[in-house]
Amino acid sequence: MVLKEDHLAQVIFDTLDLNIEKIEVDGVAVSFHLTERHPIMGSALQIPLPTGAKSGAQMSVKIFYKTSERCIALQWLEKEQTQGGQFPYLFSQCQPIYARALAPLQDTPSIKMTYSAQVASVLPVLLSAIRVSPPSDGPAHDGKVVGKDTVTYTYDQPVPIPSYLIAIASGNLCYRSFPAVEGKSWTSGVWAEPELMDSSYWEFTLLTGDRSLVDVVVHELTHSWFGNGITHAYATHFWLNEGWTTYIERLLQQFLHSSAERGFSFLIGSKALQNALNLYKDKPKYQRLVIDFEPGEDPDEAYSTVPYEKGANFLLHIEQKLGGLDVFLPYVKDYVKTFMGKSITTDQWKAHLFTYYEKNGSKAQTEALNEIDWKAWLYGDGVELPVKMEYDMSLATPPYNLAQRWDASRSMSEAEKLPFAESDVQDFNANQKVVFLERLSSFVPLPSSHISHLGSLYRVSTSTNAEIRMRFYDIALQDPLSPAAKLFAKDALRWVVASKVDPALAKEYFARSKDAFHPIARKIIEKDLASK
Repeated sequence: MVLKEDHLAQVIFDTLDLNIEKIEVDGVAVSFHLTERHPIMGSALQIPLPTGAKSGAQMSVKIFYKTSERCIALQWLEKEQTQGGQFPYLFSQCQPIYARALAPLQDTPSIKMTYSAQVASVLPVLLSAIRVSPPSDGPAHDGKVVGKDTVTYTYDQPVPIPSYLIAIASGNLCYRSFPAVEGKSWTSGVWAEPELMDSSYWEFTLLTGDRSLVDVVVHELTHSWFGNGITHAYATHFWLNEGWTTYIERLLQQFLHSSAERGFSFLIGSKALQNALNLYKDKPKYQRLVIDFEPGEDPDEAYSTVPYEKGANFLLHIEQKLGGLDVFLPYVKDYVKTFMGKSITTDQWKAHLFTYYEKNGSKAQTEALNEIDWKAWLYGDGVELPVKMEYDMSLATPPYNLAQRWDASRSMSEAEKLPFAESDVQDFNANQKVVFLERLSSFVPLPSSHISHLGSLYRVSTSTNAEIRMRFYDIALQDPLSPAAKLFAKDALRWVVASKVDPALAKEYFARSKDAFHPIARKIIEKDLASK
């Protein structure tokens, strides 16, 4: 640790349910104080420092601790919950403020850190860092017996990262590399259970069996610049991470596929945004991009698609106001060049935007920026965007037309005689199926017989794509008589309660299966169901 000021009396770290055993400063044991536990923030670990130390002095602070069973950042899966069924599995999720449950640290995105680690385990271990040893492309578990022999895994993360990017996973994992890319020194590959390796290697993302969610990789890679590279300084400005990443992800769709795909992605997102804005009617500050959190308020309470979708639409609006991509993309490059590796606020981003166009743009472009309703976009609430956005609708027309046909068929009593066929959707990609179902859900609920027939005819009720099946549940659960029985995490459980299908059933089902959820997801769902 390097001191930044003279005569610092103590250093403070965030902790959450950690068992602190002892602490040494420069090899000498010191007393320490752990403040009373806050239900969200945890406890502050206060460590005294030697008197008289000057700015620039280096000190070694060593904390001996253990995590606890209450660690909200970790999920432990029993072997029966894995694909192979032979070994348990561990994985972490530290965003937004749960790294403090893994280690004592300053758990804020305004501070970035490097880290190194050695982990001894009888199962292979992955960390969000560079593997030093044993080599990734060597035999699994360094050739030792998985589940029996202990192997020490060494990792190093030389790039400063925010604390929420610290991650660990451990289980029966093996690695398969992709072919090298000509002219590139970097390599890439897939880690997975042996039983899932072939499908994981083929799909390289969330497993749906149809590669329909491969573009999720685009989103996560984009985070290397927007989020991980340029990071929000604190939770108030989270939209800078996800709004920018979603905007760039959809911009890349235009170059990877077509401009129609870009507009189509915005259209799909608009439905999710509308749902989120409606969800927070009673807490309008969570409808805003810039959220003024109270001290000790849980940032997860505000987690929704708002920072993603409203943020991306805001940036699209700025692009359009300035005159299009040819004008906006040079600014985006300068934004990355200016702030890469830093944590910033919305005001810093906005100041840089204006400064860039004052120096490099025209008077008309500066005037265009001044015409934007900044207060409405950044601090406004409500269920509508400040500007009515228009997207390329060409890919939406076929699914919209099919939804209209189903809506018009409701007067027919015999579902088997409905004028529909499996071929209706054979040329639809996964996103078009999503839009078809979302459009249909906006109409008056179909009869139960129609819903059952639709689900089996188009195979959406048994789709391995969770995005598609979730939309089918939205339709099925509009009708309390629908036979839809399986539920999909938070949204489906909320649907069962909110649609008054059977609130007690939703709570009973969750009580039986809650241990299968990550602790963070479990906490959110429990609060959501308790409020109904």
